[in-house]
Amino acid sequence: MAVATALCLPAAGGALLQLPPESEGEAIAYRTSRPTDPVARLAEDLEAGRASLAWSGKNGYLSALLQALGVPASSQMLVFSKTSFQRELIAPHTPRAIYFNDDVYVGWVPGGRVVEISAADPRLGGTFYALDQRRSSRPRIARQTDECLQCHESALTRGVPGHVIRSVFSDPSGAPILSAGSYVTTHESPLEERWGGWYVTGTHGSQRHLGNQVFRSAAQAARPSLDAGANVTDLRKRFDSTRYLTPHSDIVALLVAEHQTHVHNLIARAGYGVRAALHSERMLNRELGRPESHRSESTAGRIRASVEPLVRGLLFSGEAPLAAPVRGTSGFAGEFARRGPRDSRGRSLRDLDLARRLFRHPCSYLIYSRAFDGLPPEAREQVYRRMWDVLEGRDTGAEWAHLTQYDRDSIRAILLETKPEFARFRPEASVRPAPTSAPEAARAR
Repeated sequence: MAVATALCLPAAGGALLQLPPESEGEAIAYRTSRPTDPVARLAEDLEAGRASLAWSGKNGYLSALLQALGVPASSQMLVFSKTSFQRELIAPHTPRAIYFNDDVYVGWVPGGRVVEISAADPRLGGTFYALDQRRSSRPRIARQTDECLQCHESALTRGVPGHVIRSVFSDPSGAPILSAGSYVTTHESPLEERWGGWYVTGTHGSQRHLGNQVFRSAAQAARPSLDAGANVTDLRKRFDSTRYLTPHSDIVALLVAEHQTHVHNLIARAGYGVRAALHSERMLNRELGRPESHRSESTAGRIRASVEPLVRGLLFSGEAPLAAPVRGTSGFAGEFARRGPRDSRGRSLRDLDLARRLFRHPCSYLIYSRAFDGLPPEAREQVYRRMWDVLEGRDTGAEWAHLTQYDRDSIRAILLETKPEFARFRPEASVRPAPTSAPEAARAR
């Protein structure tokens, strides 16, 4: 079963990766380990009778499920490409709706026999579930560990169970034109490669994307005319939007989700790599009679290598810039920005920019997430030390050239007040104050 934001399409060359050793080894034991994510907890509460879900004739358990998981309806994104396991129900006139919060993704299609759910588990990475839509006195959320991983554990997810958003060239039925190729979408993707097979509501100026349209052939896809899908704010003429919770497929929600799935995968990849390294060292220490606390340079190197891609993702290295302001239609932007901690000056890592880039302060809000906090302490320590290197200017590599001094100072100041663990690894010589005036911030931009 494909769930949330994934497409069940083969990777380049036609073959999907097999399970990497660490996912089924003792360090992870993916299939037999008990998840601790919000969906797993809700499933346990339903099974024990501590929770219930109301059924609706309009969308089954969808509305009640979103409420139980704290997922906002304003996050709705609509995908019409036939890229879910319920593909026979998906088409441009019946798109699949996807909703999300910081931890959970929910997929629903009109007439579907299940609601598809996935989560970012603190230890296991992407975990996948199905909720039967048939009315029941005891609705049940069932974990899925086999069919989903055919698509959700591959090179596209960095070899760990995870999430992926794809952009495809869909024909008028919604089927992807495989010969035309496709794109994996992250915050590094230029807009002109995004949202093929998706509806997109919002304005974005002169920028163009692949959303809101279909293609009749690979030849047409090779030379697409993108004006027809641009700056669409009303989808009512394209399908019956009254069947959905909102009439929107918000462009800001799409931008945020593409960043989030990317960083969720990086968190999972870092966790798998560090746990595997520590497990191997424990076994070797035991075999060689060394102290349990012994740390070899080899293990330290594996930890550094596992964590570095996550540091780049958290600090938006390689982010594709926006060439014009972006504005959504659903109210998602305001609702998203209101969540999460703020520092004493009212700043938050959830503050959106939407003019030059996605966020005003380019450090991911997922640093506050359950998934990040569930990383091994050794992984989090390495993240913080590397972030201090970058924010204090000790690492001046090209991958950090997008960060102005104002960006570095603001990120550091926000984290010092809102992420106590970050402060524990502050270098003793770090005393630079953050800028205090709006004019200075404006000049930095």
